[in-house]
Amino acid sequence: MKASMQLKYLTALVAMLMSLSCQAIDLAGVSVEGGSGPKVRMLRLGVQSNWERRWLVSNGTHVGGHWDASIAQWRGSASRDFPGRSQHITSIGLTPVFRLQADDLKGWYAEGGIGANLLSSLYKNNGDTLSTSFQFSDHLGVGYVFEHGWDVGIKFQHYSNGGIKEPNSGVNFTLIRVARQF
Repeated sequence: MKASMQLKYLTALVAMLMSLSCQAIDLAGVSVEGGSGPKVRMLRLGVQSNWERRWLVSNGTHVGGHWDASIAQWRGSASRDFPGRSQHITSIGLTPVFRLQADDLKGWYAEGGIGANLLSSLYKNNGDTLSTSFQFSDHLGVGYVFEHGWDVGIKFQHYSNGGIKEPNSGVNFTLIRVARQF
């Protein structure tokens, strides 16, 4: 089966699963992220579900968080270390995200998270190699939530298998995030 057909079936399956899970959880928002790393680009779609718990409540701020379920498409432009050769990878992930934010959930925030991801194929691009389909992803970011629920931010994201198998050079992305909170 061609990679484009696999991607279409995988995308349809994930959309159905996300739709079913959104009925079972309290959907808090949706997001679109885009960005790049060395000779690789990513487009990522996500859905979020807020936690009700608040920690370190002080002076109008607290640490809260949400679950972030995502599907992403990576496009490398130096596959197998040949410039100009493309590699397409789909990633499905789930990340708990901790966020330092105002009590009214508006204004500036800082966040971080470590999640689990499954890649559709092994990554080998521009001298970087991920030798397993399972990858951890960690990120740090900052952003701003406007009065009407729009959320814009920037984050730095790193993918690695945590040393499960070598080679494991990791892949880094800088991403711009636009989200709508409900």
